[in-house]
Amino acid sequence: MDRETRLAWLVDHYRRPRHVGTLPDADARVPGGNPGCGDLITMYLKAEPGVDRIGAVSFEGVGCTLSQAAASILAERVNRDHPSFEEIMSLPPEQMIDLLGRDIAEARPGCALLALGTLKGAVKTVEMNRKLRAAGHTDEQIRELRRQIAEQGKATGVVVGEGAERAAMQPVV
Repeated sequence: MDRETRLAWLVDHYRRPRHVGTLPDADARVPGGNPGCGDLITMYLKAEPGVDRIGAVSFEGVGCTLSQAAASILAERVNRDHPSFEEIMSLPPEQMIDLLGRDIAEARPGCALLALGTLKGAVKTVEMNRKLRAAGHTDEQIRELRRQIAEQGKATGVVVGEGAERAAMQPVV
C-alpha cells in the first residue's frame, strides 16, 4: 500500500472507527493511556468460554488520529481472526508498526502501539482472573492485585490498567 492510500485508510478508521463502544459482557475492561500525547484507549475483551481465545473485542477512546485508527484496525482484525491469547501476547510491536506504515508509525510509536499494549493487558487480566478464581480468590482480592500491578507499570511510560486515565492527563515534564 502506498503512503497516500495508507494515510487515507488510517483517516477512515479514525473518522469511522470499527468495533467502538462498550462490550457489556466483557471479561476484561482495561484502560490504557499515553501520557506523552494524552491518548486514552479502553479495551473490552470477551474470551471464548473455556478456551484461551478471544471471542470479541471493542474499544472506547480519545486521542490522536494514529492512536484511535490503530485501535480500530486492531479491533477489526482481532474480531475477524479470533486469535488465541498466545498469538496476541507474541504479536511483536514491529508487526503493528508495519501494518500501520513504518514511515508513519515510527515517528509516534507510543500512539501506534497503545491499543496493542492495552489489548495485551486485557489478555493478561483475563488469564490472571481465571487463575486467581481457580485458586479461590474473591473478586475484591483480584481488583486489589490488579491495582498493585498497574502501579508497578507506571515506570514504562505507557500506563495500562487502573490509573491510566489520570496518567494520560498529567503533563509530561
